[in-house]
Amino acid sequence: MNDGASLRPEPGQVVPAAYEGTWKFDAPALDSSVPQSRHAVRDLLVRRRVPIADELLQGVLLIVSELVTNAVRHAGVLSPEIGVELSVSAGWVRVAVQDQHPYRPKALQADDDETGGRGLLLVKTITSEAGGTCDVAHTVDGGKVIWASLPLVGVTSRTPAPSTPGWPAWPRPAPS
Repeated sequence: MNDGASLRPEPGQVVPAAYEGTWKFDAPALDSSVPQSRHAVRDLLVRRRVPIADELLQGVLLIVSELVTNAVRHAGVLSPEIGVELSVSAGWVRVAVQDQHPYRPKALQADDDETGGRGLLLVKTITSEAGGTCDVAHTVDGGKVIWASLPLVGVTSRTPAPSTPGWPAWPRPAPS
């Protein structure tokens, strides 16, 4: 008879919250992947009951849209498929988009007359205002990953803020 003792944590053992985890999916480098990726991330956050404020949720979804749009528009020629990852830890949510294009973009200020070119600047601004971090890193296979980690306000974190492109496990950054 199982008395449930095996389900109890050991003293001092950190038990992940039910909503913690990492989810990855691939998407074709097509315009239709932008709303599909945004909806997939939103649905995962809702289904897993992640304690995320609506304002932060909207910021995360905008970041996903911008990163996937950039991968589709600027990397699609060399990367017919992109990788999207959502990682949630107690206190943090992280989104990452990986493609096979080696170009490492920079957040540029666009002229007032231009209708585009502000995507990464927007990602950096949303991330910074939320108290998070974002970066771009080359991957071992010659592509890149762009990621943003934002704190879940009001949720006690048992893990430090993610500050490296490989947190927690995917994608692997190229050695420096």
